[in-house]
Amino acid sequence: MPFKKNHDLSLLILRLVAGGFMLTHGIPKLMKLFAGGEIMFPDPIGVGATASLILAVFSEVICAGALVIGFKTRLAAIPLAITIFVAAFIVHLDDPFGKKEMALLYLAMYVVLMIGGGGKYSLGIKKS
Repeated sequence: MPFKKNHDLSLLILRLVAGGFMLTHGIPKLMKLFAGGEIMFPDPIGVGATASLILAVFSEVICAGALVIGFKTRLAAIPLAITIFVAAFIVHLDDPFGKKEMALLYLAMYVVLMIGGGGKYSLGIKKS
């Protein structure tokens, strides 16, 4: 069925873009985590700067990497959507729309992946 093939290819491209681009945000945070010294990182949800950084690194590195390879795509998209939701609606709440626009685009991509899953070109999918 041609639609299904195009659908799976679309999900692959979306996973690669949404996960790959997010890795470019997460890897510098990972380096900050292991750099040593005092951690200076925003604490938007009140769990502490270190915990906030660890949660961001988990989401933006581990979960983004899982998206890229298509491992547990729906589950991996949840922490990413939460992280981006916090960025858009807590961290940048008072900023103009243009400042939030990229976060909202990421949020839309993660919601689509939560609904659509990883598609045929991902790990853990049974071939039928």
